[in-house]
Amino acid sequence: MSHVTTHVLDSSIGRPAGGVYVELQEPTGRVLGTGVTNADGRVPSLGPDVLDDGAYRLVFDTGAYFAATGTATFYPSVTLDFQVSGDPHYHVPLLLSPFAYSTYRGS
Repeated sequence: MSHVTTHVLDSSIGRPAGGVYVELQEPTGRVLGTGVTNADGRVPSLGPDVLDDGAYRLVFDTGAYFAATGTATFYPSVTLDFQVSGDPHYHVPLLLSPFAYSTYRGS
């Protein structure tokens, strides 16, 4: 299993957001892994199995997702910065709508 996983839910339609391109990056922007959410809104494998402690980011291409559904959006992308420290797994869900988003540390 990847050290970091994610799950995207489109709260405007009450369903998982399939087809969202996601990158796992170092703070420098170096890409460590990429994926596209499946029909359940999940990226089953995103980046390495182990990450060093430190800062990382997830970048979601929300603009392309909403464009594919014909929906205008205020956020063409969402970038989430987070800290890894000793835990074997980090799950970072994104709750998305065209004009808002939220996130939390999942399990």
